[in-house]
Amino acid sequence: MAAPVETEPRFERDPMLPRVCRVRRVRRETHDTFTLEIEPANSAPEPGFVPGQFNMLYAFGIGEVPISVSGDPGRPWPLVHTVRVVGKVTRALCEANTGDYLGVRGPFGTPWPIREIEGYDVVFVAGGIGLAPLRPALYHVLAHRERYGRVVLLYGARRPRDLLFRRELERWRGRFDLEVEATVDAAGADWHGEVGVVTQLIPRARFDGDSTAALVCGPEIMMRFTVRELIEREVPPENIYVSMERNMKCGIGHCGHCQCGSKFVCTDGPIFRYTDAEPMMSIREL
Repeated sequence: MAAPVETEPRFERDPMLPRVCRVRRVRRETHDTFTLEIEPANSAPEPGFVPGQFNMLYAFGIGEVPISVSGDPGRPWPLVHTVRVVGKVTRALCEANTGDYLGVRGPFGTPWPIREIEGYDVVFVAGGIGLAPLRPALYHVLAHRERYGRVVLLYGARRPRDLLFRRELERWRGRFDLEVEATVDAAGADWHGEVGVVTQLIPRARFDGDSTAALVCGPEIMMRFTVRELIEREVPPENIYVSMERNMKCGIGHCGHCQCGSKFVCTDGPIFRYTDAEPMMSIREL
């Protein structure tokens, strides 16, 4: 049986008006990825987010970028975002110091269907920084563990130094009610884990395909091959959900930059059922 995607919360303020927030903490995750904790500078915290949603983060005088929330939905403030340096805006965000100010708009977008998949086995498949948008959904599932069947996290990165949240991965590995497997594309002699692409972990993971919901986030080529392997394990395509965070600029569907056919990634997504996302994923990203 297919699990539908939730609708997003409605705005209670002008969605184009940034809130001024203060950087509370910046933590280095890898050589090029940082986690920012931010809090309102001059106002009370507003309602939180739903796992899978994103905010537009604005570095004053430079620009803004869409970044998924990577924190615990049970503790929405301070807001937590994990950012990889790929351009001038993300570099400015990652070089922020405690006490600096940022603009924040959101949260925007559709969430992971965490309530609709209760009773299912749940498989999280993450590639690279794709673990960050999945982390809030995993937090929710673990906080309400009795509502779900088997829970599996399969995570792949390019190299050991690119693995996110390493201390947390170790804690998750220690849980008896969560299966965690990690792999890297390439490694030296000091790496004692799996070597290879993340899809090679799927055939031996423990879950019942026809009663499984899969949440997938990573590079689009990785997601396409992941979906193929999940279908081989008899996971229904309509029970596979992907995060498509391509070309988003305004967050509210006004600029049209992320439009693909009749869909706007920022408002109809970024979380899509794979059967809805498949036509878009067949079109090369602009």
